[in-house]
Order: sequence, then structure tokens, then C-alpha cells
Amino acid sequence: MKTLIIIACGSRKIWDKKPDAGPTAAKDAYTGILFRLSRCYAEKFADRWLVLSAKYGFIEPDFLVPGNYDVSFNLKSSGPVSIEQLKTQEENIGLQQFDRVVVLGGKEYVNRVISAFP
Repeated sequence: MKTLIIIACGSRKIWDKKPDAGPTAAKDAYTGILFRLSRCYAEKFADRWLVLSAKYGFIEPDFLVPGNYDVSFNLKSSGPVSIEQLKTQEENIGLQQFDRVVVLGGKEYVNRVISAFP
């Protein structure tokens, strides 16, 4: 059984403490405790893992996040990625090959993933 784990990005980012950090891989850009614990879990148990960013959608751990941002699924006026964009990403990056998808994040993240997958 192939497992995909999707981790919520989190609001705490490296630029909060190091404003001059520059572009940073997603796996290192998000610094909150929940993200860090979720990353450890995903690295141990997933065949593949991704980050779900409210700004960028499904991103690989090595995706370079250019800099700080403040976009949230809970605040529509911040311009979060749409369900349609997530569906397109899901198809384009081959996520339908997994038997099990686990989401580590709050209900907004879970709902977005459920809506993006057929």
C-alpha cells in the first residue's frame, strides 16, 4: 500500500526569526512545532510527502519558497489557492497513484485535500 502524507504548512516561517534567509526549501521554511513533528512522521511513514501551502498548493519538500507570505485558507481575502488549482495540481503531479492519503493539519486543510481528490 502506497501512502502519501500531506502536511499543513503553518503560519510560523523561517523569515519570522531570520528575515534575510532568502528562498528556502519548504521542508525548512515552515518552523512551527506541529509542522516539524508532522515532517518527522511523514519522513518515517510516507512513500511520498508534500506540503499543502495556502499560497502555492501542493508543494514538494524541496520546493523553494521565495520569501515570507501571509495567506490562509481561513481568510479568503488573503487569496488562498482554489480547489480547482489543487485538483489540477493533483492530476499534474500524479497523486492519484497512492492507495492512502493522510492529511496532517486542521479541518480547512483536510477539507481542501478531500475536495481536490476524486
